[in-house]
Amino acid sequence: MKKVVFGMIAGSALMLAACGGAEEDVATSDAEAPAASVTTEASAANAEIVAVIEARQDNLKEMGASMRAISESMRSGSPDSALISEKADIIAAHSQTMPNWFPAGSGPEAGVETEALPTIWENPEGFAEAVSNFQAAAVVFQTAAASGDMAATGGALRTLGGTCGACHDDFRVDDD
Repeated sequence: MKKVVFGMIAGSALMLAACGGAEEDVATSDAEAPAASVTTEASAANAEIVAVIEARQDNLKEMGASMRAISESMRSGSPDSALISEKADIIAAHSQTMPNWFPAGSGPEAGVETEALPTIWENPEGFAEAVSNFQAAAVVFQTAAASGDMAATGGALRTLGGTCGACHDDFRVDDD
């Protein structure tokens, strides 16, 4: 959540900085003003999209790191229920904001390296369903982790991992 808010703040700051240059346009001729304005607007819009993509990537990396920490703890022979619950909270919180991470224009066409496939925007219903499945599994996992019941947590983790994999299969560049 902090990273999403930071991304929004950074995007807003970049937009304000871009708008600050508009005062300089007043001194230009009328013929030059529209081109400068369009360029400033395009730069601000691109900066906002870049900030959204970077926040999305940071959040996804944080969820991936949380999943790895959970998996390692579960395989350790003596799972750390506090760590697992903490990481489950991170995943569940991010899952709730995930639908906002993929606005139009934030795919490969943005010119920023991203593993998001165009299928996200070409099949919005399928993507929304995959995100919804992930969100539901994240809440079930969070509840199981908070209970301290490692058998229930392990089962919920497998379900959660399945929803992650399903989304990666259809909506993310294959890492292989």
